[in-house]
Amino acid sequence: MALDNFIPALWSARLLENLESILVYASVCNRDYEGDITGIGSSVKINSIGEITIGNYTKNSNMAAVETLTDAQTTLLIDTAKYFHFQVDDIDQAQQQPKVMDAAMRRAAYGLRKAVDGSVADLYSDAGNTLGTDVSPKSVGTGGTDDNAYELLVDLGVLLDDDDIPADNRWVVVPPWYHGLLLKDQRFVSFGTEQNVATLHNGRVGMAAGFTIYKSSQVNNTAAAKYKIMAGHPMAITLAQQIMQVEAYRPELRFADAIKGLLVYGHKVVRPAALACLTADIAS
Repeated sequence: MALDNFIPALWSARLLENLESILVYASVCNRDYEGDITGIGSSVKINSIGEITIGNYTKNSNMAAVETLTDAQTTLLIDTAKYFHFQVDDIDQAQQQPKVMDAAMRRAAYGLRKAVDGSVADLYSDAGNTLGTDVSPKSVGTGGTDDNAYELLVDLGVLLDDDDIPADNRWVVVPPWYHGLLLKDQRFVSFGTEQNVATLHNGRVGMAAGFTIYKSSQVNNTAAAKYKIMAGHPMAITLAQQIMQVEAYRPELRFADAIKGLLVYGHKVVRPAALACLTADIAS
């Protein structure tokens, strides 16, 4: 790779494309404020409108006085920065093999993915609805059957229903073992042939119980194998991330090309009622 031909915008776009293609938790967040990022330490103000009174209208009668809207404001802080920094030695003649650099950028994207997804997975404690606790987790596969893996998803949906969360676009992220139990349940396997015959992109593995199902090994696992399975609606979590810099240079004391890149991001649960968390363990 000749540095004279290095185009930062091209590599930034390629890195971001690789990163987006493998994100799981970030895929279920809303990204409404991403364009407002200016760098690490910046913040985005998020306004929300309160409830509006609905009244009864009587013909030939005056309505109540005009209502003043109430609002609440929360701050999304871009407080996390992650970087990558690697070199390709001239002796490897990697400049003759651009695919090698693509592979390296994909590995960089994978490392960034683990950081971003892991951070979002840690937000389970901000869920407004919970099912099971660390003291009394829900055992999955109880009694030698796999029925309750599906039924617990139904229970998560009911929690969201009780808070009037929209039924469309709901999601849940499950660990691989939980997905394996769902695959043994015809209510999951037989739903929507096209959705469940093939594994979909970004970790999507099908639909069931009103949720798009995502599979991830990043599901938070607390002490004694208590898995924090999050479910919700895209309105629940806001994520904003941006590739700030991708630079190439020649290290002074090396015969090599080096690349470094910087990703900044922030995330926040902005609607706790739209987020539910199931604490589950594997029944023995």
